[in-house]
Amino acid sequence: MTRFSSNWKVGPHVSAAGGVENTIVNAASVGANAFALFVKSQRKWSSPALKESSVIAFKARMKTFGYSASHILPHGSYLINLGNPDGTKREQSYECFVDDLKRCEQLGLQLYNFHPGSTVGVATKEESLSLIADCINRAHKETESVVVVLENMAGSGNVIGSTFAELGGIIAQIDNKARVGVCLDTCHMFAAGYDIRTKEGWNETMTEFERDVGIQYLRGMHLNDSKGTLGSKKDRHQNIGLGELGLAAFAHIVADPRTRGLPLVLETPAYDEPGPSAARLGKQGMDVWRKEVEVLNRLAGEEGVGVERMEEWTGEIREVVGRASERGARCEGEEGRWAREETEERP
Repeated sequence: MTRFSSNWKVGPHVSAAGGVENTIVNAASVGANAFALFVKSQRKWSSPALKESSVIAFKARMKTFGYSASHILPHGSYLINLGNPDGTKREQSYECFVDDLKRCEQLGLQLYNFHPGSTVGVATKEESLSLIADCINRAHKETESVVVVLENMAGSGNVIGSTFAELGGIIAQIDNKARVGVCLDTCHMFAAGYDIRTKEGWNETMTEFERDVGIQYLRGMHLNDSKGTLGSKKDRHQNIGLGELGLAAFAHIVADPRTRGLPLVLETPAYDEPGPSAARLGKQGMDVWRKEVEVLNRLAGEEGVGVERMEEWTGEIREVVGRASERGARCEGEEGRWAREETEERP
C-alpha cells in the first residue's frame, strides 16, 4: 500500500497485538502517515514491561517506514483519573499515568494523549482541574521529554474537559508549558456543543480555542464523525462523512493550515472478522480505514471541493463500510474496541 506524502498527517489508531513494533506495519498497510497506539493494555492498572526486542524493533521500523515521532499520538489508559479527589485512587491513576509516559520515552515518542479525568461527583470542577495540573507537574519532574496532551471530552456526567475553558484552566497551572498540549476530538467537540460543520463554524470554534487555550497548544486531533447530534454530550463515533458532521466538516479542517503537520488520528468504527478471533481487526476493518485515509488525503490542503465530489467520496466510504459490516461485528476505533460509555466514572 502506498503511503501518502501529504503535509497533513492522517492515520488510524492501530493494534499493538503481538508487540508495539507491529503498529508501524499496521499503519503503513492502510497508507497512514500518522497513527495512534496503546503502549500497554488500556484496561489494566499494570502490564508487563516492554520487551527490549520490541523497543529495538519499533525504533528500527520507524526508520524503515519513515515515520516521525511527532506524527504518532499514543493514547493513555482509560482507567486514569487524575481529577479524583480520593488521594489513594488518584495515586493509583498517577502511577499508571507515569508508567505510560516512561514507556513513550522508551520508544522515542514525543507525545502522549489522555482523558483528563472526572470529579466523580465529589470535587468541584476547579478542584479537579488543580488536581490534574498537580499530577502533570509531578510527572514532568519524573520524566524527561514527553509532551502531555489533554483530550477534549463530550461533556457527559462529571467528566472534565468538554470546554476549552476547562482545558485552559489546567494548562494555566502547568509549570513547564512546553510539555503540555491539547488534542481536539471532532466528535467530542460537536457533542459538547461546538458546531464545526461549516467553515465559519470551524473558524469561530478555533477563535474560541485561541482565546481560552492558545493555538500553540494544539498538538493533534482525533478525526471522528458523530452519531450524536449537536450538544448531545454523547461520545459516539461514526465513520467519516456518515454521521451528523458530514464530509464537508472534515474538508475545511484538513484544508486549514493550522492542522498541517499535526497527527490527525481516526478513531472511527472498524469491523472485525467474525469468529473466535474477532478481537483482532480483520481485512474488512483495515479496508474501512484505508478508504477514510485515502479520502482525507484527497481533501487535504484543497479548498473548494464541490458538492458532487463530496457526495461521490462519501459514497465510496459508505460502500466500503457496507461491505465490512456484512462480514463483521461493528466495533469502535482505538484498536477495534467496543464503544466505551463516557458516563462510566473512572475510579
